[in-house]
Amino acid sequence: MDLEKLTIQEANKGLREKKFSARELTSLFLGQIDDKDKGLGAYLEVAREEALVQAARVDALIVEGKPINYLTGIPLAIKDNILVKNRQATAGSKILENHNAAYDATVIKNLKKEEAIFLGKTNLDEFGMGSSTENSAYQVTKNPHDPERVPGGSSGGSAVAVAANMALGALGSDTGGSIRQPAAFCGVVGLKPTYGAVSRYGLIALASSLDQIGTFTKTVSDAVILFRGIAGHDEFDSTSVPDIDYSELLVFDQARIKNLTIGIPKEYFVEGLSDEVARGVEEAIETLKKVGFKFKEISLPHTKYALSVYYIIMPAEASTNLARYDGIRYGTRSEAQNLLELYLKNRGQGFRPETKRRIILGTFVLSAGYYDAYYTKAQKVRTLVKQDFDQAFEDVDVVLAPVTPTPPFKIGEKTEDPLEMYLSDIFTVPVNLAGLPAVSLPIKGREGSLPLGFQLIGKPFREADILGIGQVYESS
Repeated sequence: MDLEKLTIQEANKGLREKKFSARELTSLFLGQIDDKDKGLGAYLEVAREEALVQAARVDALIVEGKPINYLTGIPLAIKDNILVKNRQATAGSKILENHNAAYDATVIKNLKKEEAIFLGKTNLDEFGMGSSTENSAYQVTKNPHDPERVPGGSSGGSAVAVAANMALGALGSDTGGSIRQPAAFCGVVGLKPTYGAVSRYGLIALASSLDQIGTFTKTVSDAVILFRGIAGHDEFDSTSVPDIDYSELLVFDQARIKNLTIGIPKEYFVEGLSDEVARGVEEAIETLKKVGFKFKEISLPHTKYALSVYYIIMPAEASTNLARYDGIRYGTRSEAQNLLELYLKNRGQGFRPETKRRIILGTFVLSAGYYDAYYTKAQKVRTLVKQDFDQAFEDVDVVLAPVTPTPPFKIGEKTEDPLEMYLSDIFTVPVNLAGLPAVSLPIKGREGSLPLGFQLIGKPFREADILGIGQVYESS
């Protein structure tokens, strides 16, 4: 079995045709983790025994002749801010050390119904705050294409698990690019769905108006399968949208897809974009032009404000969400003379510097005298960013843009300069501010070089458009 070429689709076919068992498949991936993960640090916890029990259950279903779904018996990795009952849920933070989830996230419930197999929990920047997976309280995750470089963040562990053949697919979360950026750096497909398309119930919150659970896979077709497995309305998440029909995703209508018009925003091809990334994106555009897609230049004039807006709204929401972590119920516990001292010590020792920085910034912009000057104004500009996309989508169906301004950078290169690190998100945060779907695709023809990606941004709940174009690009 060639794991390098094995996809969810191929594994499903192999299980149906009994070419191998779910236990054999799971054992193979557990072996890969044993061989590779000490050098890469993708996993925080490996659920070896539970995965093999799940595999045995799948094999029993196959022996009984029961019908199996696309995700039945498929080994997956789960970012460690998504709750899996009775498994650890640290969000990459010491303040949640030894914390086990009391219930399943809705996406996990959905995957359990499909009889998917969970290999373990993957590393992340603490509470999703970071662009390199260096800001974990437990370990630094390394890029499998060059271990001296970062895999991107904050879902770096999930991206590495798929890229290094230590899982067939993975779940991550995307608040400002945390799926798309590591997907681009690791050379895999990363889907950030429309806000409201996938339930956030059971996701440890960073910024509730921006967070979205999404997928990592090797191919776009696999992204369709995994997205279909987790999408849908959930009564436990009031922001999830009912009555969205995703059946179109299962029917790849190439003629319809090739009639879509792709917009190129001039504001994304500006100073700061590296020559290597610019060339790679231009090559992707040329490939799509050759297969018949129409392109049109568009303008998203408020893009230049998006990063500033994001780094006001996200810390503000984070400071509120993270107020619940006092270290009393779980995590760190310090000796103290009174309650205030206990809070200060626990949060001081439990959170890493970047998390403290964002909590302080968020508390400041929400404080009396500054709320209107910063937070209210940022929300108004956020509306303008969304309106830019709304206007652009009157003329085009999909927007194409870079994912990152640079190729993967070296570990430690940006840790001392937070502003330089924040600039890694410059092309991804507008999508979260507008609540749109976007997929990061590996740029082809870069064998032997560091991976690069480009992103396709779609209209709300039009994942079928961006994934359809992705399938055409992948097969061209």
